[in-house]
Amino acid sequence: MAWEIVIGLEIHTQLATKSKIFSGSPTQYGATPNSQASLVDLGYPGVLPVLNQSVVHMAIKFGLATDCEISRRSVFARKNYFYPDLPKGYQISQYELPIVHSGHLDIVLDDGNIKTIGITRAHLEEDAGKSLHEDFQGLSGIDLNRTGTPLLEIVSEPDLRSAEEAGTYMRSIHKLVRYLGISDGNMQEGSFRCDANVSIRKKGDKKLGTRTELKNLNSFRFVEKAIRVEVERQIDLLEDGGKITQETRLYDADKNETRPMRSKEEANDYRYFPDPDLLPVIINDELIENVRAELPELPNARTKRLIRDHGISDSMAEELTSSPAIADYFEEATKNTPHVPAKRIGNLIQRELSAALNREGLSIEGSKISPSMIGKLAQKIEDNTVSASAASTVFDEIWKTGGSSNVDSIIEKHGLKQITDMHTIEAMVDDVIINNPEQIIQFKNGKEKVIGFLVGQVMKESKGKANPQNVNQILRSKLSSS
Repeated sequence: MAWEIVIGLEIHTQLATKSKIFSGSPTQYGATPNSQASLVDLGYPGVLPVLNQSVVHMAIKFGLATDCEISRRSVFARKNYFYPDLPKGYQISQYELPIVHSGHLDIVLDDGNIKTIGITRAHLEEDAGKSLHEDFQGLSGIDLNRTGTPLLEIVSEPDLRSAEEAGTYMRSIHKLVRYLGISDGNMQEGSFRCDANVSIRKKGDKKLGTRTELKNLNSFRFVEKAIRVEVERQIDLLEDGGKITQETRLYDADKNETRPMRSKEEANDYRYFPDPDLLPVIINDELIENVRAELPELPNARTKRLIRDHGISDSMAEELTSSPAIADYFEEATKNTPHVPAKRIGNLIQRELSAALNREGLSIEGSKISPSMIGKLAQKIEDNTVSASAASTVFDEIWKTGGSSNVDSIIEKHGLKQITDMHTIEAMVDDVIINNPEQIIQFKNGKEKVIGFLVGQVMKESKGKANPQNVNQILRSKLSSS
């Protein structure tokens, strides 16, 4: 390609506080519209904002986890603009002196290489309200419940070079804030969303091209799709002799296109000035070290440890550490099964458990099967009590009963115990060899794939109870000696 793509993301992370950033109003999702907006949130005359100390701790925690500089002095500013869901006429944010700046995050690319993405800044700010356009017959409703909800806006350097890299970086930030416990990352509820700044330039050019901002992208898939569409639009426009206009655009998922929203403002359009009602935030070394002591094991470190300690693959470790709750579940399941390969337990979690959770729209915390029961089921596969396919049946039965059933009783009740007696299997193999002479000839003539058919016939005769490895071994032994 003659073009180089340049992308920077601005990720808005709702912080997991029970009250808002400058008031005691609750932040609970799903409340009746306008029931959680206090006079402070609405900026009534005579009221004053008071900074929620928890948001400072959470910002420091993020900064430490991304090797950022923690500002010993940061300042809140007023960002002035008019919008119906911004009742004060300004948003309290941070501009020249953010609380966190100059850090980085390493991401693992699809080819396994590691790329370092710079983090320009992460600043604290309050969220605006929400305009509702449905069910109002040509009008808009305003819900101010989100007004004043604490946000940490994480701004990357323009170091991303493809939609896939942008998606990977966004997933990595999402994973990190959940591990840190500073956000639930719930994208459906608006707790984690981003704006993407996209531009293109001729390969080899040092000067950045004119950028457009894709606003309010609230899923990893939409971020990638929107960037691809916008890049294609910009390339087509430049190659046709046009010019890119600096503007804010919206992504229409139904039409898979971006469209103009408004011209892109510059910082001076917002008339930033220090908020006269809020003192500067002063952070000392003692506070930073106290927060550092609270840091959990971070995602990349945990992934590496699971690979080292449990001998699982990189891809399995990445999936099992996708959230701290899943990683905790896996480690709990392996705790009392020292003789079972961790890979076997991981497979049950990735396949059976993930499928069951997805079917019912549950998180790992809502699992009907305990980690110890998953470990016991893996043990039954490992000692050849049941086959992998029979284990799936056992899992489904346990799930149906809400985890109250016993693994052994289900195996007994449904007759799922695997046949491992070699003499019994040998007799079944002999019957299959006698009843399939044509396939036997094909195998002896070099058609190796026929062995799969023959194994399947033995498994059918045993009603799935014969050990497939033993069947394969006996079949090959008999066919090579006859």
